[in-house]
Amino acid sequence: MKWNLRWVAAQRDIWRPVQLQRAFAEVGFTPSLSKVAALWGGTPVSVRLDDLDKICAALNCTVDELLQPEPIAAAVPEQQALRAVGDDAPVAEAPRPMPRSTRSSGRLLPPN
Repeated sequence: MKWNLRWVAAQRDIWRPVQLQRAFAEVGFTPSLSKVAALWGGTPVSVRLDDLDKICAALNCTVDELLQPEPIAAAVPEQQALRAVGDDAPVAEAPRPMPRSTRSSGRLLPPN
C-alpha cells in the first residue's frame, strides 16, 4: 500500500506536521507531535482503524485517497538479480556457514 498522507494534506493546504496536528485537534484527534511527525514522515507499519477514520475526517478525504494499492513486486532471488544480461553461466551457490570448532583456537576462555 502507498501512504499518501502528505499528498492529501498538501491538497488541503497543510504543509507541516504542526498544521496537521491542528487539523486533527479540530476533529477531537489528539496524537502527540512525535506520532504526527511519524505519520507525516514515512509509511506506518500499522494504523488503528479509529485513527484512520479520524485522519480522514480531519482531512475531509476517504481511505482510498490515503491508502492506494500498489502491485506486489515478484520475489526475485538475490542471485538472479545480480546476474548480468546474457550471462547463461550457472550461478555458484553461496558458501554455507560452518559451526565454530570446539577446539581451542589459541584464545583464552573467560572464567566460569
